[in-house]
Amino acid sequence: MFDMMGMMGKMKEVQAKMKQAQDNLQHITVSAESGAGLVKATVNGQRKLLKIEIDDSILNANDRDMVNDLVVAAVNNAMLTASERAAEEMKKSTEGLLPNIPGLDLGNFGL
Repeated sequence: MFDMMGMMGKMKEVQAKMKQAQDNLQHITVSAESGAGLVKATVNGQRKLLKIEIDDSILNANDRDMVNDLVVAAVNNAMLTASERAAEEMKKSTEGLLPNIPGLDLGNFGL
């Protein structure tokens, strides 16, 4: 017989674990660099940009396009790594709570 009360309890547990995991993503920080370290971007697990560091040696008017490209590359690298780490964290936090359903990716929940 289908246990509706048990299923509802399980769903509440899953919701609580997901909320806790989403809240914990703010504590994951990832840094990535481009231009051999000339530009460094730091983001958190919620994919929010926290910090940009640009080496003084490339800050002149002639290098504007290069600086823009390096900033974009560093931020994109940091965002990708943060997304991967966040997906791992969400998977760990919900492990054993839900059945393994092919194609169900919990890593994007709350991001």
